Amino acid sequence: MSHSCVVFRKIGSWWMVVVACSVFFGAFPCFGAETAPVSAPNAAAPLRTAGDYIIGPGDLLDISVWKDEALTKTTVVLPDGKINFPLVGEVAAGGKTVADLKLELSQRLTRYVPDLVLSVEVKQSNSMMVYVIGRVNTPGRLVLNTRITVLQALAMAGGFNPFASKDRVKIFRQVDGKTIFLPFHYTDVIDGERLSENIELQRGDVIVVP
Repeated sequence: MSHSCVVFRKIGSWWMVVVACSVFFGAFPCFGAETAPVSAPNAAAPLRTAGDYIIGPGDLLDISVWKDEALTKTTVVLPDGKINFPLVGEVAAGGKTVADLKLELSQRLTRYVPDLVLSVEVKQSNSMMVYVIGRVNTPGRLVLNTRITVLQALAMAGGFNPFASKDRVKIFRQVDGKTIFLPFHYTDVIDGERLSENIELQRGDVIVVP
């Protein structure tokens, strides 16, 4: 057998050992290096993007038609959810996504403006509000520009006062015209239990701390 063949077999055997070790330590990390901890998912997801943000009363909208100053307007959504825009008049904006409002305006403006290029943007979100009442240090209304959880809202309200019943907190929410309430047990949540109760808040939610 030639010397080159002996070298080849030695190299091949060495690679088999390396592959076997890799498989062994990959399958059983306790025998290898420490594994990195898995990050917990972000509890407060960012506010919806312009594509799915739901417009509400008080929101400030920028609506513009390219190269047409007369059809460029910054408008506030009225308490009834409506806006007024040149040529089309009154339009219901509240409860619609930005994309839905843009589509409706485009359909109504097309008859007046050929080759329409329309832009609709939320310049300022003023309708994302939640309320914290009861035995917290700073009760009141919170105007949001990001999604927050119950714990974060309580922190923004200054935390509990000394007389608060921390484990009897309730979140009141409007769903399909009806009011429901969701329990929140503070002690369990901060101990890592009942984490599902630390929900993301929605527009209009009311946190009550007895």
